[in-house]
Amino acid sequence: MRSYSADLTPPWKKQAPAPEVPADPGLVVEEPGTGFCGAVIRCEAGTVTLEDRFGKHRVFPLEPRGFLLEGRAVTLVRPASTAPVRPTRTASGSVAVPGARARVARAGRIYVEGRHDAELVEKVWGDDLRVEGVVVEYLEGVDDLPSIVDGFAPGPDARLGVLVDHLVPGSKESRIAASVTSAHALVVGHPYIDIWEAVKPSAVGIPAWPRVPRGQDWKTGVCRALGWPHDNTGAVWQAILARVTSYKDLEPELLGRVEELIDFVTDGGAA
Repeated sequence: MRSYSADLTPPWKKQAPAPEVPADPGLVVEEPGTGFCGAVIRCEAGTVTLEDRFGKHRVFPLEPRGFLLEGRAVTLVRPASTAPVRPTRTASGSVAVPGARARVARAGRIYVEGRHDAELVEKVWGDDLRVEGVVVEYLEGVDDLPSIVDGFAPGPDARLGVLVDHLVPGSKESRIAASVTSAHALVVGHPYIDIWEAVKPSAVGIPAWPRVPRGQDWKTGVCRALGWPHDNTGAVWQAILARVTSYKDLEPELLGRVEELIDFVTDGGAA
């Protein structure tokens, strides 16, 4: 007696088995049925959760040939270990220090112009700042910056760094910054009218930040031009901030200035 397989599919119609790939956190795949593309954030018995670049989550079943990896069909399988994977880099791109305790705060400080500036710096550089013991505080504008610096009384063991919005030649901000002369205070800035502009447009899904006519409130003008709610710019900012996941979502003109201030306040890392 001959033994026959129950599968009567002709050999030339059978699909080659897809390679099995562990669904490790951070692996970016596409679900071809929906076109949803995202990174693995969780893998449980029978399902995998993906997060796209907008922070949206979708749960899919672990099925044979169920995903595309770099355009090729693969079968995702549960990793051998489902323990959380420690990030190797912080949001700022620095090497992460697992288990590091926050350092006792230095006497030195970094001042930024407003709450939104402080929240953005904390989200991207927060891990670095805690390791270095640097505290970020926000000001309500920089019109009184010279007296604020004098009141802080910066010195060799208490350096002060200040981040200023719209620090461009000929601006009011540039004249104020030039009036700070302490060798132990550093004032730097970015060219953007508001810290919102330091977030790359691609990170928030727009082609570019709108140009707002002089004399209009910039945040309100931006919201109106983009069709965003303009009566609660604080809520709009929180939505923008949620789209920022790392330094890659910020413009280089801001990145360099914040790194410069951290180095200055910590004296290159010296105690």
